[in-house]
Amino acid sequence: MTPKEMLARLVSFNTESQRSNLELIDFCRDYLADLGVESRLAPSPDGQKANLYARIGPKVDGGVVLSGHTDVVPVAGQDWSSDPWTLTERDGKLYGRGTCDMKGFDAIALALVPEMLAAPLKRPIHIALSYDEEVGCQGARVMIEAMTKDGLKPSAVIVGEPSMMHVVTGHKGGMRMRTTVRGHAVHSSRVDVGVPAVMIAGRLIDWHNQVMAENKARTAPGNGFEPPYTTLHVGVVNGGTAVNITAENCMFTHEVRCVPGESFESYEQRYRAEVAALEAQMQAIAPETGIDFVVTSDTPAMGPEENGAAEELCRRLTGDNGRHVVAYGTEGGLFQRAGWSTVVCGPGDIAQAHQPDEFITLDQLEAGTQFVRKLIADLAR
Repeated sequence: MTPKEMLARLVSFNTESQRSNLELIDFCRDYLADLGVESRLAPSPDGQKANLYARIGPKVDGGVVLSGHTDVVPVAGQDWSSDPWTLTERDGKLYGRGTCDMKGFDAIALALVPEMLAAPLKRPIHIALSYDEEVGCQGARVMIEAMTKDGLKPSAVIVGEPSMMHVVTGHKGGMRMRTTVRGHAVHSSRVDVGVPAVMIAGRLIDWHNQVMAENKARTAPGNGFEPPYTTLHVGVVNGGTAVNITAENCMFTHEVRCVPGESFESYEQRYRAEVAALEAQMQAIAPETGIDFVVTSDTPAMGPEENGAAEELCRRLTGDNGRHVVAYGTEGGLFQRAGWSTVVCGPGDIAQAHQPDEFITLDQLEAGTQFVRKLIADLAR
């Protein structure tokens, strides 16, 4: 099966993050088994999803992990020119949900397993396919723990997120949060004796703007990131019942995207202090009011490594000696936190990710294929 044929199969599985990915995982497991490759599953706590990882080559240390995720973002509300679950070729581009992010890389890794088996490899290639990357990298945490317990000690991890085959050595981390303000409803003419949840939430939302402005003012450009500072953002706000009633509830979701070297914990502590101060003011008026705050996910940043094995390997295979960092998050920080040298390097343009009519070019699919073939040859020496 060619990478293009494999990509068509993978795209045909609707693996939006709110759905199970087990049908796709079962297909991958059966495909590998037919080739004589044993794979392991690391299921989600509820059993509705699973990671898959497999070793091709000798059972020795020092192999390379090809890491990809199987989930995709929803297509609801997007205007597609063709069926998102059917691979469609037009003008040198392959359209379909996940073609770029990141079933293209997954397809290359799986399609080239027969070539890996024929090499023969002196060091192994580990294929690692995760669930729920798009909603906080939940699956990779489970998978990395399972791989570690199995004694895997790779020399390098290549996360195949779309980078146009550039060697990306750093990306921001992301912490996602949810805040719910519980106010006290009264007629708006007596706002002085009420606790308007929406207005309290507005103060907390503005706190994000203030902190981000501070970050921008104190950060010198030159670290490669755009923008070159830690950003804060509020994405969803819901609250209130009528214009003449002080809102009883208001909920908003928000995030912090940290540059490498800054910690989520420091921002969380500052925010909790702001919450505590506002909550005290609220409860002085109505004791039953309050603010509930929860961190829903946190994905660590991936930073450049000194003499990193993954970077050296990928630069040698691609010839790319440029300095590349990205603002989007990946599972790379989790692999790096586990002690494994990691870079991001994969086919496709991140600008196409999450978009209607998502695509990967045939040229990029071929570039990714040749990269993995060079990796096979390198590990067979």
